[in-house]
Amino acid sequence: MHIRDTTAGYGLPTRIVHWLMAVAIVGMYVLGLWMVELDYYSPYYRTAPDIHRSVGMLLLFLLVPRFIWRLANVMPSDDELSPIERRAAQIVHWGFYPLLLALMVSGYLMSTADGRPIEVFDWFSVPALVHDKAMEKAAGEVHEVLANITMIVVLLHAAASLKHHFLDRSRILARMWSGPANNQ
Repeated sequence: MHIRDTTAGYGLPTRIVHWLMAVAIVGMYVLGLWMVELDYYSPYYRTAPDIHRSVGMLLLFLLVPRFIWRLANVMPSDDELSPIERRAAQIVHWGFYPLLLALMVSGYLMSTADGRPIEVFDWFSVPALVHDKAMEKAAGEVHEVLANITMIVVLLHAAASLKHHFLDRSRILARMWSGPANNQ
């Protein structure tokens, strides 16, 4: 079992955090679409946004160590890719970090614009750093646009991984699922 990432594949921490964040981000998108359609009389009118904010803050706190871990580890080899695929992979992999950061910060700003902190599953509170009610609408619009862009990039990323796995018969998806090949 590999802990650190190698040129042959991703270590266990990278793989666990990747899949946890992937599931959570897609789940957050679906939850976000559903919760904005709830009316005041829905039993989920308050709980769905509370869950969305709580998970969002946990993802924000996980993004920073994930980025540091990425910087501290080597990337698996991309020799199997064409130059265009290699460049696209670099843009997507490095682009996810600022995109997700901006998405999460806009959600935080929208949620705390009234000056109230975010209660993260009643475990702890994240204080409001800026109290500007007028910011809520703008941050919400940015959040929505960034969420849609994130889902487009996620779908492209998943489609490329499946293409490499099923059509190209490469180990690109396997190394994120099971790590480096046993002989490496």
